[in-house]
Amino acid sequence: MKDLVAYIAKALVDKPEEVVVTEVEGEQTSVLELKVAKEDLGKVIGKQGRTARAMRTILGAASTKIKKRSVLEIIE
Repeated sequence: MKDLVAYIAKALVDKPEEVVVTEVEGEQTSVLELKVAKEDLGKVIGKQGRTARAMRTILGAASTKIKKRSVLEIIE
C-alpha cells in the first residue's frame, strides 16, 4: 500500500524527491501518512479535495484485497 500511494503522489507533484510515505500498522487498520513539499500540497489535494478523495478510493479498493482498512492522511 505504501508503494501505491508513493507512486501516485510522485506522479502528481513537481518535487517527487520530497514525497515521504510512512505506514503505521494496526491490527485491522493501516494508516498511511503522506508528506509532500509545501508548494505541491495543492496538487495532491486537488480542487475541493477531489484528487485526495480519488487516492483514498483507490487505496480503499486495494486494501480490500488484503482484508485490512487503510486510511490516508495528508500531512502539511
